[in-house]
Amino acid sequence: MNIRIRLAYDGTNFGGWVRQPGIRTVEGEVGTALDRLYKARGELVVAGRTDTGVHAAGQVVSVPLADGPPVEALPRALSNLLPIDLAAITADIVSDDFSARFSAKSRSYVYRVRQASIRDPLLATRVLHEPRSLDRQVLDELASAIVGVHDFTAFTPVETEHRTFIRTVHAARWIDSSQGLVFEITANAFLRHMVRTLVGTMIGIARGDRSRTAEAFPALLEGASRSAAGWTAPPHGLCLVRVNYDV
Repeated sequence: MNIRIRLAYDGTNFGGWVRQPGIRTVEGEVGTALDRLYKARGELVVAGRTDTGVHAAGQVVSVPLADGPPVEALPRALSNLLPIDLAAITADIVSDDFSARFSAKSRSYVYRVRQASIRDPLLATRVLHEPRSLDRQVLDELASAIVGVHDFTAFTPVETEHRTFIRTVHAARWIDSSQGLVFEITANAFLRHMVRTLVGTMIGIARGDRSRTAEAFPALLEGASRSAAGWTAPPHGLCLVRVNYDV
């Protein structure tokens, strides 16, 4: 049977999603635990590969499983075998042709930023500390410009396995939260470091860095080089919150 599992994890102490020899990864931990529960297991397919330090509240995997706990018992059984910073939230049976990656219609991320003169050590692994003033109107204008079909070459590393850089962004906005600002973005798919570089570039412009301006930002969405965009925000502020499979 083909099973869909929703995962949540704190990415602080993981070397990303992909299994790698000698490195603690999410895929490695999940695969090892599933092998203890089921006698037969197929390939783990993930909706979105997260990098080192990136969190997830709604990561999704699909995997063929046989000879083990019933699906209704899987979340608790699997979570009991997983480390404290990783858990299976839900599980259900899906059609054999379902793929956590290729069946997904969109993915949603959030990036959290706390504006304060003094950093909060209790939020150090979850929220970017930004002590400088940010022009909120500029942030809103830049987020609006991101929505639509664009070439995001400027927002991913030069060394990349991606062959196409066109992505469709369905929604992008900055909102206020109890901890500061949150950037929310939903797209059909994402390039590596795309959200983090968008955030870094927007923050740079909103705090008045002279090297880049709000007026020039739209041109970055037309296939500009990586050097034309701003810095890549650190991974700890980023969280994959949802994968949507509805049309």
